[in-house]
Amino acid sequence: MEGFAAYFGEVVDPRAGNARHDLLDVIFIALAAVLCGAEDCTDMSSFAHAKLTVLGEVLQLEHGAPSHDTFSRVFRLLDPEGFEAAFARFTAAFAGALEGVVAIDGKALRGAYERGRKATPLHLVNVWAAEKRLVIGQRLAPGRNEVAGVLDVLKLLRLDGCIVTADALHCRRDTAQAILDTGADYALALKNNHPRLLAQAKALIDAADRDGAAVVTSGTAHDRAETRRAIVVPADALDFPGVVAIGQVETQRCVAGQPEPPILRWFLLSRPLTATQMIDVARAHWTIENQLHWVLDVTFHEDAARSRKDHAPQNIALLRKLALNIIRNHPDKGSIKGKIKRAGWNDAFLLSLLAHMR
Repeated sequence: MEGFAAYFGEVVDPRAGNARHDLLDVIFIALAAVLCGAEDCTDMSSFAHAKLTVLGEVLQLEHGAPSHDTFSRVFRLLDPEGFEAAFARFTAAFAGALEGVVAIDGKALRGAYERGRKATPLHLVNVWAAEKRLVIGQRLAPGRNEVAGVLDVLKLLRLDGCIVTADALHCRRDTAQAILDTGADYALALKNNHPRLLAQAKALIDAADRDGAAVVTSGTAHDRAETRRAIVVPADALDFPGVVAIGQVETQRCVAGQPEPPILRWFLLSRPLTATQMIDVARAHWTIENQLHWVLDVTFHEDAARSRKDHAPQNIALLRKLALNIIRNHPDKGSIKGKIKRAGWNDAFLLSLLAHMR
């Protein structure tokens, strides 16, 4: 609890001064509830009443278990930017030194929409440390403007020595400079939204010597095999902040013995990579989809969550990510789903998860 309090204790309580339950206690209980599979404020209150004895080993809880209304009020009113800043500081200490690929991508909370506006749900930007398999940042995309969300979240982070990856939407001068300002390098996908820059990149690749190209072939799985080819060439003359090289990755799949048309992708690089490293970086970016977004939707049922009032969707989404980080980095073996069930069934295991936050 001490380590948790050192970072989240700075979050400002938005309630009146006579609130019965301490803000840190409410957040801590909510996190413990999510670790055990809670999906909304009603679940959090039910968990608090069911686990009052074990929670009493960690917290004072002079006024008993918080009600549904208390959890709802806290997460609706809590300043998400302050909460996310505390999360970023806590995760930086929890993760230790970061290295390798840090992927940035947006994700909609499909259940978090106002009545009559189902087509425009809340949209968040997530930052994912691929090698550590940790979420290290979250920010709202204001007005579903993902670019603004990325620029905001980068201000929270120090990423010295990492390589930040993002899709073509973020292949922008301001985003590139913001990444460099964190101490990281970038590998930004380049597509037709920058036609002149893409034409220059293609010309450099076409004129390059192919002796340094790399080819990686994956084994067959689900009756599907994939071959990746990559080449990296210098690009000092391009007018883009920090760019030193262009990477091209060609992917060709063979499904049931039948080859599909190859897919070509281009990247702006602020760090010279070998062709093999280029393949690894391009592949690592997609772990944010497979190991974060898919898990949030399938295991934590994020897309089905109907919290939608005020700041509640954004704040509860951050709790899910904090719970995922703790579960995934707990040393005991087992699936994420299995650990969630075990935490709900076994008080000793739940306490070990909470203690792992130190």
